[in-house]
Parts: sequence; structure tokens; C-alpha cells
Amino acid sequence: MLYLSNPEGVDQASRRRFLDDLAALNQVERERTGDPEIEARISQYEMAARMQLSVPELTDFSKEPESTFELYGPESRTPGTFARNCLIARRLAERGVRFIQVLHRGWDQHANLPTLLAGQAHDVDQGSAALVQDLKQRGMLDDTLILWGGEFGRTVYGQFGFTGGNTTETPTSYGRDHHVRCYTVWMAGGGVKPGFSYGETDDFSYNIVKDPVHIHDLHATILNRLGIDHTKLTYRFMGRDFRLTDTAGQVVKGVLV
Repeated sequence: MLYLSNPEGVDQASRRRFLDDLAALNQVERERTGDPEIEARISQYEMAARMQLSVPELTDFSKEPESTFELYGPESRTPGTFARNCLIARRLAERGVRFIQVLHRGWDQHANLPTLLAGQAHDVDQGSAALVQDLKQRGMLDDTLILWGGEFGRTVYGQFGFTGGNTTETPTSYGRDHHVRCYTVWMAGGGVKPGFSYGETDDFSYNIVKDPVHIHDLHATILNRLGIDHTKLTYRFMGRDFRLTDTAGQVVKGVLV
């Protein structure tokens, strides 16, 4: 995270006075024009200042016990790793942050899948499991919903398969193509049932044969766990009703506690 420190020669008191004066000037313009976006601008400056003050404490791991790093794995000691970011996610949740996103890129294995996928599983598996366990042991999992997934699945069959006729090929050079018909996400905490799977595919993992869940259904279910009725978030624009789940979506009650 960049720009956490004040510029050279500017202490915290000076920074506070600067923000107060800036807010006063913006408020004058707000009263003159009635533009509500100016109020939003004032709030954004204040939010940035709060982040600047809070992030150094957030990323100070000196008081975390050794057991925490054992739980999340050795990579959790290294800034920028997925495991480290999972640990930061727990610390953010402890401090009341309402939405947290942890990213891990590079899952597009059209080739060299055995090597690349194994490495990425090493990156994410322990940190993901540790986050669930850590929240649970702290009594935070019941009111925290974890969603783990990507934007599409992969075919069960190989792509760029090994034929033996190309000198650049190896038995591990194959990959898997994109597959939008079927893919899996998992959820934990937040009032969803633990330890079971919902929905089934055919023997080739190509089509859904039982309990399909459309992306709008998933969104409706997530909103339900957040205490939001997705059908009430409807607004009309240019003659059409819009909402976060478009004009569709059903809560998947089979995954709820």
C-alpha cells in the first residue's frame, strides 16, 4: 500500500488542519451549488485519511503469536503472498471491514497444467483453510461469509494433449480449456451448511444434471446471507426494471442452515 506516510516536513497535526480547511472550502462550494457530489468528495478525503492512519497498525504483525504463522503457513511471513493476504483479511474483519477481496491470479492453464496448478494449489490451499479455521476459533465465522471461486470452470478433458510427435511436447504439457457450463465455488460461514456439496454434473463434467445454480441464484443467496432481499433492490431505468440479480435469481435454500 502506497502513500501511507505524510510528506517530509508535515506532521499529523498539520495534516489534520489541512483536511479540515479543505473540508471547509468544499462545504462552502456545497452550500453555493447544492452539488451532492461535493459531500461525497469530503467523505472520500476523510476515508483516505483514516486508511492512512490505520494501515500501519493493521500490517504490524509483531503481536501475532507463532501459532498464527504455523496455521497460515510459512508464506504468511512474506508480504504479497496469498497466505499473507488471508491473514490480513482476518485482521481487516476483526477491525470491522465489511467487504474484503483476496486475489490470486494466473489460473489460465491451457498448457503445462500439472506443474502450474500444483504450484497454485500450494499457494492458496493452506491460507484458505487457515482463514476459515481462524475465523471459527475466534467466534467470527457465523457472521462472516466466505466465498471462494473464479469466473468460469475448466474442461475435464485435456487441451493440447501429448501426442509424442512434437519435440516440444512432454507428457505434462497439456492443459484444460475454459468451460462455462459447469464450475464450482465454495462458501463457508455466514449461515451456509458446512461439509456438503450441492448440484451434480454428468459423468463427463460437461452438463448439469441436478440442482443447477445460475449466477443470479448465487448472487441472490449471497445477498440473502447479508440480510438483503434481492427482489427489493429494483429500480426503473429507461422503461426497464433493474436489480443486482438482473430480473432473475432465486435464493438457493438448500445450501442454507
